[in-house]
Amino acid sequence: MKFRFFNCFILLCFCLSSFAQNKTNVKAVFDIENKQIKISQSIQYKNTTNVQLDTIYLNDWNSSYSTKKTPLAIRIADEYNNNFHLAKNEDRGFSVITSMKQNGKDVEFKQLKNQIDILKVALNEPLKANDTYTLDLEYTVKIPNAKFTSYGVTDSGDINLRYWYITPAVFNGEWQYYSNKNLDDLYIPISEVNLEIEYPNGYAITSDLDVSNTQQLPTKQIITLKGANRNNNRLFLTKGSEFKTLQDGELSIISNIHDEDLDIVEKVLINEKVKTFLFEIFGEYPHKKLLLSQIDYDKDPIYGLNFLPSFIKTYPNHFQYELKYLKIALHNYLENTLLLNPRKEQWLIDGIQIYYLMNYVDRHYPNMKFLGSIANFWGVRSFHAADMSFNDKYVLSYMLMARTNRDQPLTMAKDSLLKFNKNIANKYKAGVGLKYLDDFVNQDIVEHSIETFVKENKLKQTSVKDFESYIKSKTKKDINWFFDDYLSTRKKIDFKISKLKKTEDSITLTIKNKGDNSMPISLYSLYNDSVIAKRWVENIKGSKTITIPREDANKLVLNYNNTIPEFNLRDNWKSLKGFFFNNKPLQFRLFQDVEDPYYNQVFFMPIVEYNNIYDGFTAGAKIYNKTVLRKLFNYKIAPRYSFKSRSLTGSASAFKTHYIQNKNLYSIHYGIAAGYSSYGEDLFVRQITPSVQFLFRENNDFRSNKRQLLNVRHVNINRDQELNNPDSSNEPNYSVFNIRYVNSNDNLINFSKWNTDFQIADKFSKVSFNYEFRRLFESNRQLNVRAFAGAFLSNNSDLGSNYFSFALDRPTDYLFDYNYLGRSEDTGIFSQQYIEAEGGFKSKLTTPFANQWITTLNASTTLWNYILAYGDIGLVKNKFNAANFVYDSGIRINLVTDYFEVYLPVYSNLGWEIGQPRYDQKIRIKFTADPQALLGLFRRKWF
Repeated sequence: MKFRFFNCFILLCFCLSSFAQNKTNVKAVFDIENKQIKISQSIQYKNTTNVQLDTIYLNDWNSSYSTKKTPLAIRIADEYNNNFHLAKNEDRGFSVITSMKQNGKDVEFKQLKNQIDILKVALNEPLKANDTYTLDLEYTVKIPNAKFTSYGVTDSGDINLRYWYITPAVFNGEWQYYSNKNLDDLYIPISEVNLEIEYPNGYAITSDLDVSNTQQLPTKQIITLKGANRNNNRLFLTKGSEFKTLQDGELSIISNIHDEDLDIVEKVLINEKVKTFLFEIFGEYPHKKLLLSQIDYDKDPIYGLNFLPSFIKTYPNHFQYELKYLKIALHNYLENTLLLNPRKEQWLIDGIQIYYLMNYVDRHYPNMKFLGSIANFWGVRSFHAADMSFNDKYVLSYMLMARTNRDQPLTMAKDSLLKFNKNIANKYKAGVGLKYLDDFVNQDIVEHSIETFVKENKLKQTSVKDFESYIKSKTKKDINWFFDDYLSTRKKIDFKISKLKKTEDSITLTIKNKGDNSMPISLYSLYNDSVIAKRWVENIKGSKTITIPREDANKLVLNYNNTIPEFNLRDNWKSLKGFFFNNKPLQFRLFQDVEDPYYNQVFFMPIVEYNNIYDGFTAGAKIYNKTVLRKLFNYKIAPRYSFKSRSLTGSASAFKTHYIQNKNLYSIHYGIAAGYSSYGEDLFVRQITPSVQFLFRENNDFRSNKRQLLNVRHVNINRDQELNNPDSSNEPNYSVFNIRYVNSNDNLINFSKWNTDFQIADKFSKVSFNYEFRRLFESNRQLNVRAFAGAFLSNNSDLGSNYFSFALDRPTDYLFDYNYLGRSEDTGIFSQQYIEAEGGFKSKLTTPFANQWITTLNASTTLWNYILAYGDIGLVKNKFNAANFVYDSGIRINLVTDYFEVYLPVYSNLGWEIGQPRYDQKIRIKFTADPQALLGLFRRKWF
């Protein structure tokens, strides 16, 4: 009797427990041919707060694929990816809800304005504290193409699903809902999930839910999947069996991560090694299956392993696979068990993931180098990069952003981060920060606290505030600096030893904190390269003077092991051997290297270029100090021998940059540049240009492409006299003071840019205004409009020369700003190079210059795909002549916008040009071979 009562009591507790949690029941019928899923669903959600709810919110993230104006569409376009904007309607996804009921009665619901993937539902009956609502839904899901986010229908007919059915939003005193932005960060409460899926024969289902029942029918299969305490699940319907399961005890790890052609024994050993590591630090996984997909890895790869071509093997195959496997296993374990807000508090999961990746490599591969096996090659091992350990890459990658003033706080919401910060820099800074904190607190307190925090909060709603309170309770040291400065601000860590006095027994030194923060710094006493003592110096406001024992040390170094992500390491040491030894020796290197703080590095790089047809191919060397990480002061000397002109040409420059934090004016850049090159056959030009630039951006939104530039310069030109060209100035030597302001908003859908330019010289002064607008419409039609107006304020230059005049179709470029290959050519292919400047015309008309004023309007629009029609109109005014009305029109073939385009004139003031003789010489071509310009195609997607 007692035994029966005990069993009943356990059963009752289990039922009450099950009823108390949230539940999602989904019956899904897949129509793969039409890329649809018919869904019947019930959602049971408990209000765990003390607030009565009349309205609730649901996540319908499949609808984020429905139009070109959703937050997802805008996000994809912001990163210069046009595959969503140009997609066919049949490739888009959406949800069509036919019924939504509460207790058998229809409820009112609507999509939020500008967030159509969020549903606002007005409950028929208010949801009181600790009560539960139940909604029953009927709807159809149209599955999107997988090319947008990797989830959806693939080209091979497989289906990858995530966030494909409707889920409740979290209410924890306030509603936590937000739109899909391809960040894989849906925030939902944990719930019991039951899926009944009907799908055609010939497909295999992979999921991390437990299979409770399967039914095989003549043309279809029905499978029932269940799971408790779930906040995440992925579903894959594949024609093949690409997923492999490795069973180890009660846990099955299911993966289709590319295995580098390892044999099954190696993969089993790696699986056991990774699982042991996970369980050792976080305890057992609370579910029976852990799913690791190639999509997970492609979205969060091991950067450094993926940049080189696959045939170049810098690391052993097992090492590459092991780290890929471990990284995704760490992330998915934490994502499925640590219930944080993934959009607002992602740094903690990222930080723990990177922290233990570093620990794993330190433990199992302590000798692995940053460059892998390449580090041992002859010619490479002399580089400082070859000395770097594998884990040094984390500080290096974060510093790429910090050194360019593009880093962002770790506590910033994920959708506000630049792509490079979201994918790389912030993840690495978070992991390195935990290492920094661990080193400061010492005694493995931080590592133990992380592990116990994860274990104690597994499958419980938690937050970074809970983590902060927990870790502070484990140490008596003041670690407010970590949460207040390191995580929440962009404040840089930068210390230097500014003063030093020594006696036989002691050393008195002053440490200067060049940043406005309260972060600590480690101080090492060294004898040669052996560490004698290590101590932490805290609370350095401005500077701090301390006295330490001499202890036979002959060198003092701050942050000796580079655990701290410090902005500048070059002033971190002082020799105790005398003043002379504090000077860093020169180090000469062939090719660019990673910065070595103990040397003044000078780099040599052979260069072969083709800058113009008069010099032809040039060969020489570039001598410079720029390292992989940008410096604030950079110089470059680049002498070259030009094979065609048979002369020594080249350039030199020296520039200093000041970065300003937390202001719209974020950079001031000043210096001087000089050059010597050909500008015609046997004609050379010497240029000296001092300048200063002020750069502005939206300080509250780094993702915005709004930029402003104010450039002030004095252009000094000394040319060989050109006697045979009447358009050339009789004064070969001149100086122009130039002020230019540029305001741009460079986006894929809407592009706008305007600038105003003022020039004053000995014989003239002029002002001009240029405006450009580009719009990509929902119909995939593109409209381009450009307006230009320029006028001379005074012009006493030679009227027989148009050298300083405004140009209608081909500027003379007396400031030498444009990359003309044949700037002095009047005929031939090089005279047909088109640069969109000044008048912007494509046809060569009989009034090509204006020495008084000019105004033009250029426009083009799509005819089909990359073929556009263009038209230009304008007025050209020369002294003592009436204004001329000019026009032209034709076809524009837009292969790569702004980089490679072809213009075919059709009709203009000259008549039907297409039928006139020598039409091939009327064709204009826009192109660039400048590596920096082409690199901009990559930069704009990441920064």
